[in-house]
Amino acid sequence: MSSLLGRTEALTFFISMLPISELRGALPFALSQGLSPLKAYLVSVAGNILPVLPLLLLLRGLSAFLVRYRIGAAFFNWTMERAKKREDLVRRYGFGGLILLVAIPLPITGAWTGTLVSFLLSMQIKYAFAAICIGVGLAGIIVLLASLGIIEGVKIFT
Repeated sequence: MSSLLGRTEALTFFISMLPISELRGALPFALSQGLSPLKAYLVSVAGNILPVLPLLLLLRGLSAFLVRYRIGAAFFNWTMERAKKREDLVRRYGFGGLILLVAIPLPITGAWTGTLVSFLLSMQIKYAFAAICIGVGLAGIIVLLASLGIIEGVKIFT
């Protein structure tokens, strides 16, 4: 077990679970720490997907709880305003739009934003989860290829 999840793997997994970095930060970190591209991809994708289903299942109840308190309502409203900026893509293209929202490695996109947008649009959990998982897998491929390209580009100058 320790060879499967060493310190670098565990840290990569944790970083990929965070709403700001997600796998976009975790995967380059893993590569910089010497993990193989395949292992870096798998650990980052797994960590990025892990919080999605609990969030999808608990978001409705969590939002009702948060809005009861001033600071909770402020945080929830701030988060929802950010997600609403990406809502049009999903509203227009549905399942495919949610995949694209999650897959494109830009700020304020990713699994966490995809989860919030699917909540705003009242998407069925099974469809939202499937789209988010596909999007995370695609984002992982994009980030992996970009990271490997940058690493090789840097080697030219060293």
